[in-house]
Amino acid sequence: MTETKPLPPSLCRRVLSCFGLSASSPPTLETLQQLVTRYTRIVPWESASRIARRARQAQSADCALLGEAFWESHFARGSGGTCYESNYAFFGLLRWLGYDAYLTINDMGETVGCHSAIVVLHEGRRYLVDVGFPVYIILPIDADRETRAEGPLMDYSLEPQGGSRYLLRRESLARAHSFTLRDEPVPDADYRAIAIHDYRPNGGQFLNEIVIQKVVDERLWRFHSDVQPFVLQQFVDGERRDHAIDGDVADALSSQFGIAREVLAEAMAALGLAFEGRAT
Repeated sequence: MTETKPLPPSLCRRVLSCFGLSASSPPTLETLQQLVTRYTRIVPWESASRIARRARQAQSADCALLGEAFWESHFARGSGGTCYESNYAFFGLLRWLGYDAYLTINDMGETVGCHSAIVVLHEGRRYLVDVGFPVYIILPIDADRETRAEGPLMDYSLEPQGGSRYLLRRESLARAHSFTLRDEPVPDADYRAIAIHDYRPNGGQFLNEIVIQKVVDERLWRFHSDVQPFVLQQFVDGERRDHAIDGDVADALSSQFGIAREVLAEAMAALGLAFEGRAT
């Protein structure tokens, strides 16, 4: 199997400095959880930057930001990504830190092969890690029993379904079924091809809707362009609270999620969305 290369040391040190972590941190479960926690507070899950790139580029191969390109875009524009690019960038960091891990491609409901995740092996056990959904806490994988993990934002369970499949549930949300993990390593070349293919015109995921999600001040915040009039969605104890956006929408989103306004404006223009918000 072709292995994914670790990110360059200088870039990894820059990422870890941004996360407030030491480059000498050992590859322990505690460090792994710290990495997931810091990532989800700093790097947004978002589709705006991919919509903007798709609008600019003629070829799908020129759209995907894989590894180094993902992090450079984040540092320059505050961008993040969706599952394929986010998990690939995080995986390259884990590789450099010395974690034994592999990438997977998974299912959501009846849709096969539409989501990525990482499996980390540590002291004889496997753990699900996913900054591309995201899943806010690492979960043990056990073929013989359901495992659970409680976090400050939400609780999760991972139930074996037979073979290499495990059903992930978010216990504190109404839409509890999240995705089915297929615990099977995916070669680097295959993963990269899938990530590029996800930019295909009129077929890639999240190319027709702006979705942004990030933990801000220890609360989960989200924006979805399909919800109009536009609002910022805040989740408190599993309950959604909507905050109306007045004035310039791109400005409001940039302020809330830390993404450069020009990226958001470009994505909105590509989808023909209004730039002015109004109260509900």
